[in-house]
Amino acid sequence: MYIERLELKNFRNYDSIELDFSSKINVLIGENAQGKTNLMESLYVLSMAKSHRTSNDKELIRWEAEYGKIIGDIHKKYGRLPLELILSKKGKKAKVNHLEQNRLSDYIGQLNVVMFAPEDLFLVKGSPQVRRRFLDMEIGQISPRYLHDLLNFQKILKQRNHILKKHQGQSKLNDVMFDVYTEQYINAAVKVIQKRFQFMELLQKWAEPIHFGISRGLEKLTVAYDSTIGIKADYSESQMKTTLETKIFENQKRELDRGVTLYGPHRDDLKFFVNNYDVQTYGSQGQQRTTALSLKLAEIELIKQEVGEAPVLLLDDVLSELDDYRQSHLLTTIHGDVQTFVTTTSIEGIAHDTIKQAKMFHVEQGAVIK
Repeated sequence: MYIERLELKNFRNYDSIELDFSSKINVLIGENAQGKTNLMESLYVLSMAKSHRTSNDKELIRWEAEYGKIIGDIHKKYGRLPLELILSKKGKKAKVNHLEQNRLSDYIGQLNVVMFAPEDLFLVKGSPQVRRRFLDMEIGQISPRYLHDLLNFQKILKQRNHILKKHQGQSKLNDVMFDVYTEQYINAAVKVIQKRFQFMELLQKWAEPIHFGISRGLEKLTVAYDSTIGIKADYSESQMKTTLETKIFENQKRELDRGVTLYGPHRDDLKFFVNNYDVQTYGSQGQQRTTALSLKLAEIELIKQEVGEAPVLLLDDVLSELDDYRQSHLLTTIHGDVQTFVTTTSIEGIAHDTIKQAKMFHVEQGAVIK
């Protein structure tokens, strides 16, 4: 799949703009703070209906404008597909082929993207929250059902936390609704955990050989889902439920003291091992960056396998963060059927034929010169 055309109206620092893209490589060149990343962000929002930079949609709308709009013409294997996202202070409207969607989960997945930005190099060393977000966003692209299950889990978690907060500090909790929410919580949590384990198995399948290649055959990467309650990938659904139920029952006093739910997928993490050593703790900066790069390249292959088409790759100011070898490996890997968008202040120093064949866009103060 690839993006043929993009139209923005009142998005960030763009008043109104229309662009036609190459199905191969597109390079956005310009100084910092001119609008390169805003353009890249618009492509991400068109795909995911949310930004990777902010959770406040109002920030995406141009200053003093009533609404913002992103329109994209997507080319997929079965033909052209128009997508449209309208952002306003009242919320979002998403359209697929000019038809408004009742749920955003029905919209997400129409356009698959893999974003690689400098902050993704900290995927390994960053907080568990960063890795959980990575999991949720990537699984959501290939499984609308997961998004539905995740939202349901988050809703029940909020309700359960509300009761715990209300009774915080008490020695015991006698509340019928709390028992109902706890049962619902366990069922919802297990659905999320099961899907995450399935995704991790696929990610491992692709990331291991990619990392082996980038490390010149010296390193074996293992990716693992780290359950805070000790659930394993080979557990049955009933075993998962029993494990979580037991943990919650044994720690009810602790949860009451804290006034919050302490166990479940909202506390889980990912672990990365290179040659059986924890990369987060013992890995060099180079190993951590290679791991992050391997995960992003694995995402491309995973989506290609699950969806049947290559996703669009967004490289936001990341080439300058990679050394020549990793940079070359990345560009060589994507050469071919992956439409790629690259932002950079200069193409000097990027000695690769892929960039030389790219369509260039010069960005300056919210305007684009082709």
